Parts: sequence; C-alpha cells; structure tokens
Amino acid sequence: MTVPAPAVEEAILRLLADAGAGKTVGPTDVARVLKPGTEWHLVMPQVRRGAVQLALTGRLVIYRKGHPVDPNDFKGIYRLGLPRQD
Repeated sequence: MTVPAPAVEEAILRLLADAGAGKTVGPTDVARVLKPGTEWHLVMPQVRRGAVQLALTGRLVIYRKGHPVDPNDFKGIYRLGLPRQD
C-alpha cells in the first residue's frame, strides 16, 4: 500500500497539532491513522520518510530517548514533535 507523501505529512502534522505544544507522537500512531487495522506496519517506511522530510524543512523534530537527532542519521525507536517556540 502506498500513501501519497503529502497525506503522510498532513497526518503527522495533524496528530502533532492535536497533541499540543511540548508533546510528541509515535510513528506508529501516524501509521495507524493512515492504515487502520492490522496492517498499519506496512506504511511505517512512508511515515519515517515523511518525518525525515518534515524535519529537514524544520517543521518537526525527531527525538530519540528525549533528545533531538539528526534526521539523516538515526536508528531505533523515535518520536516526533513540533519545534519549540522559545
């Protein structure tokens, strides 16, 4: 199953807006919105690509163990958050 990149990015940003300032969402949350049911894992690579693209443009931050990571070089479990407005 292929989900268009704009739909992935829109789902990520919508979930982050719903979560509120200072909160993060997991990529699995996004995948479950895009592909409800038992096959949500099929869109996980697309969610990651969408998150990386948004991070590279400064629209979100990718966190690992609570710390921002380089969107071009991270592994393992991660979360997504909006950039802090200091």
